[in-house]
Amino acid sequence: MQLRQMREYVTRRGWRVAMTVQEVQSGAKQRPQRETVIKAARRHELDVVLVWRLDRWGRSLSDLVVTLKELEELGVAFVSLTEAFDLTTSTGRAMAGMVAVFAEFEREIRRERVTAGIEQARREGRRLGRPRSASLKSKQVRTLFREGTSKSEIARRLAIGRTSVRRILEEDKT
Repeated sequence: MQLRQMREYVTRRGWRVAMTVQEVQSGAKQRPQRETVIKAARRHELDVVLVWRLDRWGRSLSDLVVTLKELEELGVAFVSLTEAFDLTTSTGRAMAGMVAVFAEFEREIRRERVTAGIEQARREGRRLGRPRSASLKSKQVRTLFREGTSKSEIARRLAIGRTSVRRILEEDKT
């Protein structure tokens, strides 16, 4: 039904179908078919991307805004049939601007929540950042180094990075 209605729309607009993509992986992180469309747009093989619904193209508001911006920069129009979201018209472009504003608002709210969460964790005395690993083995690093073991061998034996070994040994020099 969706493809039929989209083909009818294309015919009414006098467009030609360059490619048809069907992606059924709802909520998937990797969307190879969408990537195929974007790559075709980058090669200037498309003038318009037509989708059934906006959520068929973007999985989040920010994802939608980023890809619509890229298409716009490539000179490729975008039309969502069921929402009457048509970037080939001035009204559609104005709507896209409003969508961008709401996406920015969403990002700001998310940033504020993250910042508030970090501040709360600090007030509660929770440790932030990566868990300590190499620094817990600093005594072993120093002992092995005094015994003449190379830095690379120390890193292998203790399953830590060579940079961590060097950093621990540099602390002794200061």
